[in-house]
Amino acid sequence: MTLALGCIADDYTGASDLANTLTRQGLRTVQTIGVPADDLALPEVDAVVVSLKSRSIAADQAVAKARAAEQWLRGRGATHVLFKICSTFDSTDQGNIGPVMDALRADAGDAMVLVTPAFPETGRTVYQGHLFVGASPLNESPLKDHPLNPMLDPNLVRVLARQSHTKISLADLSVIAQGPAALRKHLDDLATRGIGAVVADAVFERDLETIGAVALAHRVSVGASGLGLGLARALVGAGRIELNQVEAFDRESIGGFAACLVGSCSRATLAQVADAERSMPVLRLDPSAIVAGDGEAQRAAEWAIARIADGPVLIASSGTPDQVAAVQAKFGRVAAGHAIEQVMADIAVRLVESGVRRLVIAGGETSGAVVDRLAIPGFLVGPEIAAGVPVLRAVGACGSGMLLALKSGNFGGPRFFTDALGLMS
Repeated sequence: MTLALGCIADDYTGASDLANTLTRQGLRTVQTIGVPADDLALPEVDAVVVSLKSRSIAADQAVAKARAAEQWLRGRGATHVLFKICSTFDSTDQGNIGPVMDALRADAGDAMVLVTPAFPETGRTVYQGHLFVGASPLNESPLKDHPLNPMLDPNLVRVLARQSHTKISLADLSVIAQGPAALRKHLDDLATRGIGAVVADAVFERDLETIGAVALAHRVSVGASGLGLGLARALVGAGRIELNQVEAFDRESIGGFAACLVGSCSRATLAQVADAERSMPVLRLDPSAIVAGDGEAQRAAEWAIARIADGPVLIASSGTPDQVAAVQAKFGRVAAGHAIEQVMADIAVRLVESGVRRLVIAGGETSGAVVDRLAIPGFLVGPEIAAGVPVLRAVGACGSGMLLALKSGNFGGPRFFTDALGLMS
């Protein structure tokens, strides 16, 4: 296998978002869970997205995981590696975007790294180095309220400077709009001042194409799926890969029951859960009882198993920002988050043991916990449910007989769960 593009994603939903984007651009793409084992059979592909659960762990652990993934990708021929981050730049002042970026840059020998979380298709744009969600700066949008990594500063140059050991600067829209040659000259000028990482503005899709064309000449870049789009188009435009008509896998051969597990607390997901109540049974768990260890996993699994023969069910551990804050204040942010993730993973295992083979999971941390517990090593990418969310067919382990969808909290329309289950039927 000789890869045209290697990718490292810091969570599983973001990885499937990126794999979906690359597939839509004509790249044959596989998503793996962690660095693949040597005996995992993968098809011939143009890109591999290695999924890590590293966004909210200690920085040194995130760096070690990313370095191992990069080594594997380079060993398969990838000359460029994209470190895929969330389009809301979710991270604390301790990382993990900056530390991982610094390590990958040093290992690759790059003098400079281009960085942008912009993805206009999903409403994320960067202007004058500030991240916007629609018309609102990130810190004024509902997306600021990530339960583990709340984002209160929209100035990405400033955010990244607090995390990184290198000097950070900006390539603003006036430079990007002039095209690749102007951006290259700007980067050359910044390099003489010792700048090691450059946040790039992007408001339109053509801006991503400019950034991707320039980034491809480097060995490492950092960004959301929008940058993946730019890199994919640059690869096709440079003739480095043939434009492929990616074949969808067979979904009709997957039988079994269906269920949805929801850990995301985003406003979008809460509305989607409310809509789902019109068409399927919904069980809302008590986050305090989960963290206190009051048998919520067993209760939820028994509730679902009694109903799944009649149709899909949905189990939600999510709450409003105020409810989440109250639980975190009582038990601690890290302890509460970990306990809830593990209970959702416990429920998933019990459901799969009871015949569930189509599973929709909402929330990045929840998705990571569930996929890890099910020991699924990788996914083939299928049709798109909503922007950034494809149907995935698991490979290896129990994989060949399961379909999943891994949804970032803020993605999808009001009827997301109904739409997802419809495409997985």
